[in-house]
Amino acid sequence: MTGERPLVIAADETVLDEVLRVAAVAGCELDRAPDLTAASGHWARAPLVVLDEEAVRHSPVLPRRRGIVLVCKGGPGQATWEHAYRGGVDRVISLPEEESELAGAFADVVETPAEQPGLVLGVVGGRGGAGASVFAATLALAADCEPGGALLLDCDPLSGGLDVLLGLEKTAGARWPAVRLSGRASVSSLVADLPQRRHRGGSLPVLASGPEGGGPDAGSLSAILSSGRRTGRTVVCDLPRALGEASEEAVLRADLVVLMVPLEYRACLAAKKVLCRLQELTARIGLVICGHSKDPVAGGAALIGPPVLASMPPERGVWQALERAEFPTNRKGPLTTAAGKILSIARSEAEAAAQ
Repeated sequence: MTGERPLVIAADETVLDEVLRVAAVAGCELDRAPDLTAASGHWARAPLVVLDEEAVRHSPVLPRRRGIVLVCKGGPGQATWEHAYRGGVDRVISLPEEESELAGAFADVVETPAEQPGLVLGVVGGRGGAGASVFAATLALAADCEPGGALLLDCDPLSGGLDVLLGLEKTAGARWPAVRLSGRASVSSLVADLPQRRHRGGSLPVLASGPEGGGPDAGSLSAILSSGRRTGRTVVCDLPRALGEASEEAVLRADLVVLMVPLEYRACLAAKKVLCRLQELTARIGLVICGHSKDPVAGGAALIGPPVLASMPPERGVWQALERAEFPTNRKGPLTTAAGKILSIARSEAEAAAQ
C-alpha cells in the first residue's frame, strides 16, 4: 500500500456513508474533506480521489490529475456526465449497483497487483480418508515459503476442520461462515483476521470451516480467489468429494485440481466417480498416487485418465503424529516432496498459459 490514503470529498451524507462502508470492507483507510479548498493539501498526493456530485457541482473546474472517481446515487443522468467531463473524471460509479467497482478501486490502493499472478489450487480425495486435507495443508505450507505467500481454505463444511488438523482450533480468528465478502476483497485485511500456523518459512493463514459445519458461500469464495490471484498469493482449497456451489466455484477457477488416489482397487473405482464430476467443470486435473509404486494396482491408477503428476509413498509416522495433534512437517519427506513437485508443475503451466 502507498503511504498516502485515498481522498474523499462528499457533501451528501448518504453517499459518504456508502463510500465509507465500501472502503471499510476493502480494508482501506481514507482521508476526508468537506470541499476542494479543504482538500488542497491532499489533492495531488492521494492515490485515488472519490467525489460525489455535490462536490463536482460546486467545483466544476478541478485541478488536473489521474485517478478521479465520481460516485452518484442511482444511474448517472446527463448532468452527471457533463460534470464528469468538465472535471476530468476517470470513472463514474453508480451506487449501490456498482459497489464492486468502487471496492475494486479501493482494493487496488490497498494491494498493488503483483507482477506475477497467484495460483489457485484445489485438492480432493479420490475416496474418504485419502489424505486430501493433509496434502492440501502441506501444499499450502510449501507455497507459503515462496514469494507472495499462501492462504489455505477449507471448502468442505463437513470436514473435521483444517484448524483442528493444524492445531489451531483454540486460536482466535475468523472461520466460515462468519466471513462474508463480495466483489473484490482485500486479502491482507482477511489474513489479519485469520488464525495462522507458524512454520520455518513464515506464518500460514487458515480459513477453516465453522464448528457447527458452516462452509463458504460461492460469492465470498470467488472474491477471495480473485484477490489472492491478483496479489500473487497461492490459494489452496481443500475440496469435498461431493461438490456444492462454492466448491464448484473453486474447481472452475483453479489453475490445477489435484485428485488424491490411494493405490487400492476400490479407491481407484471411487476416484473415477469423483473424476467424472470434476471433468464436467474443468480439464485442469492431475493425479497424485498414494502408496507403494510396486503395488499391482498402480498400473490401473494410471489408467484413470488425467496425468499422474506425482507418486507419494507412505510417510512414516504421519497418522501417529496427527493422533497426537502434531502436524507432520518433514521437509524431506514424501508429502513435502510431492507438494513441491505439484507447485512447480502448476507454476510452469500457469506461466505457459499466460504466454
